[in-house]
Amino acid sequence: MPVGRRVAQWRARRRMTQQVLADRLGKSKSWVDKVERGVRALDRVSVIEDVAEVLRVDPAVLIGRTAAPPAVTAAVDGIDAVRAALARHDLSPGPPALRPIPAPAELDRRVGHAWLTYQHADYPYLLRLLPDLLGDARRTGHDEAGVLVQVYRLTASVLVKVGEPDLAWLAADRAMTAAGGDPLRAAVAAIPLGQALRALGRGRLAHAATVTAARWIAPPAPQKAPADRLSVLGTLLLEAALAAATCGDAHRVRTLTDRAADLAEQVGDGHDHHRTTFGPTTVALARVAVAVDLGDVAEAVARHEEVTRRGGWARLPAGHRAAHLIDAARAYLLLGDLDRAGRLLVEADGIAPAETRARRAARTVIAGVVRGGPAGAGVTRLASALGIG
Repeated sequence: MPVGRRVAQWRARRRMTQQVLADRLGKSKSWVDKVERGVRALDRVSVIEDVAEVLRVDPAVLIGRTAAPPAVTAAVDGIDAVRAALARHDLSPGPPALRPIPAPAELDRRVGHAWLTYQHADYPYLLRLLPDLLGDARRTGHDEAGVLVQVYRLTASVLVKVGEPDLAWLAADRAMTAAGGDPLRAAVAAIPLGQALRALGRGRLAHAATVTAARWIAPPAPQKAPADRLSVLGTLLLEAALAAATCGDAHRVRTLTDRAADLAEQVGDGHDHHRTTFGPTTVALARVAVAVDLGDVAEAVARHEEVTRRGGWARLPAGHRAAHLIDAARAYLLLGDLDRAGRLLVEADGIAPAETRARRAARTVIAGVVRGGPAGAGVTRLASALGIG
């Protein structure tokens, strides 16, 4: 697809007119129109970066390439091993005599440890754990606890984080298959499916998948439903809202987040039902993320400042807090507060470095801060670590 058509698509997603995009770039509306029609070529890297910054996408997205930051590139060996484990499908990863089938309690312990590793954003270490965990989970046979769904879901989630959405989609699809006819397990598996589809730029498909899964488990009387089911339902509604935000559907975003907020009040903070950490604080974080995607940056900043004063903020896993700070930094950058944006990225990097260095959004913010003028020492060091000059 020509670069100009990608610019037009992302401009429409961000609900910008050609005039608004032109004003933010310091260009004429005629210039934007010619770029989008292919009459004028975008052949200067600096201009592509400026357009990408205004549209809030990675420059690689506009030119049709994938560009992984150094921290992600360093994990390629781990990704290759996970890819090989997924390709083996039902085959044992080693001779039975050398790799006995683990006892259910031991496998549960390992899965729990892997989830904690994910929540603390130690993605390179988790990628090293997953190949054996995938093989052992497949070889357990009768799976009353749904361990295989959990492992495939975990695999898909971390692959989204490290920029491998295609492979994440495969793992999420395997999770859906492993769920069989169990509605709750299938709903749990739909969470990473929505994440993978959204990462692939398939916002409408992500919305459809998560809303459909939410219907599978929606109780007739939510007030009487168990908290674990409400947590999965609420998480699906938030994933659907995030997907709707990428499509610019503000009305649907509000409807979905409001429904999730009602469920969260019943569940409360401080729980981790089905590894969702769903609760009022989680909903508040999602409201910030969707506000940024919809271009409501003033609202995003206000909500960020409110949520970090909540009691539940400090109890969130490190990966969740770092991811939120990246979203908030995007909002500050769009408001023109470069200093605050940079300080939030440095703070996020101190909490969970792999989260900061895996997300392209973080690179976009740092690049914007560095280009905007003299940056502090912390921002400069982070820019160097991310390969941003």
